[in-house]
Amino acid sequence: MLSYSTQLISQDDIDVVVEVLKSSFLAQGPRVAEFESNLAQYVGVNYAVTFNSATSALQAAYNIAGIQENDEIITTPISFVATSNMFVCAGAKPIWCDVKSDGNIDETKIEALITPNTKAIVPVDFAGKPVDIQVINSIAKKNNLLVIQDASHALGSGINNEKVGSFADMTIFSFHAIKPITTSEGGAVLTNNKEYAEALQLFRSHGIVKKELWNSDMIEMGYNLRMTEVAAALGSSQLKKLDAFIDKRNEIAHYFDVRFKDFALFKTQKVEDKQTTSRHLYPIILNAKLHSQKEAIFLELQKQGLGVQVHYKPIYQNSFYQEKFGYISLTQAEEFYRSEISIPCNQTMDMKDAQYVADTVLAIITQYSKAH
Repeated sequence: MLSYSTQLISQDDIDVVVEVLKSSFLAQGPRVAEFESNLAQYVGVNYAVTFNSATSALQAAYNIAGIQENDEIITTPISFVATSNMFVCAGAKPIWCDVKSDGNIDETKIEALITPNTKAIVPVDFAGKPVDIQVINSIAKKNNLLVIQDASHALGSGINNEKVGSFADMTIFSFHAIKPITTSEGGAVLTNNKEYAEALQLFRSHGIVKKELWNSDMIEMGYNLRMTEVAAALGSSQLKKLDAFIDKRNEIAHYFDVRFKDFALFKTQKVEDKQTTSRHLYPIILNAKLHSQKEAIFLELQKQGLGVQVHYKPIYQNSFYQEKFGYISLTQAEEFYRSEISIPCNQTMDMKDAQYVADTVLAIITQYSKAH
């Protein structure tokens, strides 16, 4: 089955992992430091601090930012739950901002949601398409707020030849298996702020600083959220191939854009000329008249060998959030959820695969449109 997104592990990745397994270091050591340096250099920032998952990276970023009980965080409901879970764990309240037709937060609606309790804005670069971060940063600066960018989809994405990860106070990346590169599980926080970087390093390692010889001191509360040497070695190997992976994803996405250009039954995510995208996902947005057929279309696509998925159920519709924060409704977020299907677009595919995906998607959606 062709997956909507997947990893590509080559022999060079396997070799470097085996090399680490035969070495003296398996836990955090020189490979972690090397991967952090490589990440910072790739994105163009001063500091990269790695973690055992992007969820841990989010937890650490929110913690060292001082987010606490009764703070309000403006964020998007179209994301994986971890984006919000980790600040809710700190006692903060999500303030949901509606999205645009591309799945990204609607920056024009942010300022109206700001209150004296607002602490931060947390945008998500849906599918790898960058949010309008310049506008978001301007709003944040005007209102003395932090911007913590969840760019879990967007390693390698950029605006005007500057990489996502260099714009916000802190930016989170994910190295989960299906992301642009993988460490199997893993994440990182990137920043230009030295104090943030040092606080993140403490938080991920029990809050302990080493002194002399065997002497160390726990100076604040922390956890074991460290990345392993094995994961970091795989990450450095994968990072060398990231641009090639993204080029392949964009080649396939461009083919889809051409094939789907004049098809009236769904739209695709439009990427502006000034933007580059990792193409973590290739979402199609069904016409409203097909909403009642979406489940049948989804199942038929899977039956034909396309590993499609839906991204995402609005976070506030989950039972936990409804019980804790009450019922709300955002028009565009719910319309997006009713409409979105992510189709296969990844670096393991060739153009024959892409043609099969396009042919299958067009045929099945046309079929169900006629049935409707």
